[in-house]
Amino acid sequence: MSDHVYKKIEIVGSSTESIEDAANNAVKEAAKSVHNLRWMEVTEIRGHIENDELHHWQVGVKIGFTLEQEQAPETLEER
Repeated sequence: MSDHVYKKIEIVGSSTESIEDAANNAVKEAAKSVHNLRWMEVTEIRGHIENDELHHWQVGVKIGFTLEQEQAPETLEER
């Protein structure tokens, strides 16, 4: 296993169906603009109430991803 450096973002996903769907929605949305997703951590769970009923779940997650490696610059010998 190689050593990795990770960066984290924190976002909130929501779903009217379940906590799992809310977390999955957060990951799917992050994957649209962030590459190399590696892990997620649930940081908070809450429900949004409307008209005295649970309307939807909100799940806060931290998502870790690896940083992209830049190619080493060419040397004069390689040109």
